[in-house]
Amino acid sequence: MAGRPWVLVSALLLLLSGSRGHIYPLSDEPGPGRVFDGIGGLSGGGATSRLLVNYAEPYRSQILDYLFKPNFGASLHILKVEIGGDAQTTDGTEASHMHYENDQNYFRGYEWWLMKEAKKRNPDIILMGLPWAFPGWVGNGKNWPYDFPDITAAYVVNWILGAKTYHDLDIRFVGIWNERQYDVKYIKVLRAMLDRVGLPGVRIIAADGNWDIVSSMNSDPYLYDSVDVIGAHYPGTTTVPQALKTGKKLWASEDYSTFNQEEGGGCWARILNQNYVNGHMTSTISWNLVASYYEDLPFGRCGLMTAQEPWSGNYVVSSPIWISAHTTQFAQPGWTYLQTVGHLEKGGSYVALTDGNGNLTVVIETMTHEHSACIRPPLLPYNLTAQNATFQLKGSFASVPELQVWRSRFNFKTKKPSLFQKLPPLKLVDGSLTLSLAEDEVYTLTTITSGRRGSYPEPPPSARFPKLYKDDFDLRNPPFSEPPNLADQTGVFEYFLNLSDPGPHVRTLRQVVTQRPVTWVADADQTITVIGDHQWKDLTVSCDVFMEAAQTGGVFVAARVDQGGGLVRRAKGVFFWVFSNGDFKVTSDLAGQTVLTEGQSGTGAFSWVTLTLVVKGQTASGFLDGKPLWNHTALLAPPSGWTALGTRSFELAQFDNFAVAAE
Repeated sequence: MAGRPWVLVSALLLLLSGSRGHIYPLSDEPGPGRVFDGIGGLSGGGATSRLLVNYAEPYRSQILDYLFKPNFGASLHILKVEIGGDAQTTDGTEASHMHYENDQNYFRGYEWWLMKEAKKRNPDIILMGLPWAFPGWVGNGKNWPYDFPDITAAYVVNWILGAKTYHDLDIRFVGIWNERQYDVKYIKVLRAMLDRVGLPGVRIIAADGNWDIVSSMNSDPYLYDSVDVIGAHYPGTTTVPQALKTGKKLWASEDYSTFNQEEGGGCWARILNQNYVNGHMTSTISWNLVASYYEDLPFGRCGLMTAQEPWSGNYVVSSPIWISAHTTQFAQPGWTYLQTVGHLEKGGSYVALTDGNGNLTVVIETMTHEHSACIRPPLLPYNLTAQNATFQLKGSFASVPELQVWRSRFNFKTKKPSLFQKLPPLKLVDGSLTLSLAEDEVYTLTTITSGRRGSYPEPPPSARFPKLYKDDFDLRNPPFSEPPNLADQTGVFEYFLNLSDPGPHVRTLRQVVTQRPVTWVADADQTITVIGDHQWKDLTVSCDVFMEAAQTGGVFVAARVDQGGGLVRRAKGVFFWVFSNGDFKVTSDLAGQTVLTEGQSGTGAFSWVTLTLVVKGQTASGFLDGKPLWNHTALLAPPSGWTALGTRSFELAQFDNFAVAAE
């Protein structure tokens, strides 16, 4: 036995002692199960990849490799992106391709870039789009996008056509999101429009939210034919009988949403298997792809990995990356599940997939309840204990001589996880093998030999946001429409080339959303973009500002802003406002309800002025064009927070020469 793999030794000892444990057959004799559609990640649903684009090379490419490169890291099969709607959709806003009805621009935002980068690494990656929100004109004054289904469908179809025309990207699926309610007529109109413009291959996921649509599908043949996939968000690994009766593909089209420490990896391991075992779902898509937004925004670090420090280059390859690899590196979309899948006798689950050409992949998880709860829905109690399990290969797999072995051990007691480690191959005895399965483990047994645990040198160490920071927005050819590190929370702040200005403010930052968007999140009445370090306390922030709304316009600079994302309406901080009617005020809230001081500023529209806000301890002061405007106002503000820029309402305004000096 000298030199034999320890797994084989263990298996043989178990066989000789009779401690084989429960026997689980793995066979294609009963016929195939459902077709496997792939594992994916979601960029969007709230500007979740915002900071990724600002990473310098080689770190940005390394992060992308861990996400998309085949046989390297997560090796994702699917990339789902937000079709930006100029609205807050969890952690920020994403720019629309049509801010206004007569406006089309297919180079805004970073999702185009991300899809192309994913495609470079995996030409077969499946691309999907879903609008969480819409510009206000789509709703024609209502916070509802479906009263004019032709307009909404044309808006979405334009995005799909733009992806192909300008970026050579083929969108395979488009979702109909239903956080509140879907619209049957719109789904039919969208299907007809896709067919009419030559996009019959673009499939519809509806409703991309829950199972409610199935009752309508079962009674409406045209709707049934229009929908290709029924998608649920956070289904808790279960489906409903009516969904199964449709015979349609069932997906967990948004799932996970859990802090990406080791328990988050346990959540991901459990649902990747049990979404199929319990719910017959053939695809699971993680919200979100990569936690590339300020951690103090809602759902901080709820991505497959973390990349939230472009200023330092630091990133963290978290456990869900390697848990993904247990499936993604050894099975591809188009493979089929075997019917012989299920739960282990003493807790846990196993799935088996085949390509129909003799290859077999088995993924086993033994995640305990304590170490695999996702953020939602609540996980019902269950028991799991260590166990021996014997897998008996039958049918066309009976003569498989050996299987490659990959294992992850979370080791919660020692806090020294061993993730996605390649073990020596296991030789089968009469088509059988026995594993001794401990708690909180994941195994892949496979005929595929191309698996790899990719790696790069350690990235730079983590560092706080720079205390001295400035941006004049004067890039000649900016690679993205958004300046680095700004995280728009309501409204959209873009680079702007003002050819009518011959002076120093030709290239500026401009807030461009002029109408409240159609959104499920309560966007603030004021537009705001945040930047910096949420722990900043004492600082000086200054910016040149230019109001474009006569009499009704207003802009602000702010410090110690404590809230963002879907909570931005209730943000507190120190907000220094000037208005185009010649007034100013200082408030301790974004809503402008708690006024600390106010008076005359002499400011008006269509002229540049410089605002400077100095915050120290429990007092603050404000300067206009370098001269004191108000002094030593006592604060009611939070003790720390981001800096911010913004406007009084949805209005055009420009900003330039932003600078912050924090202590």
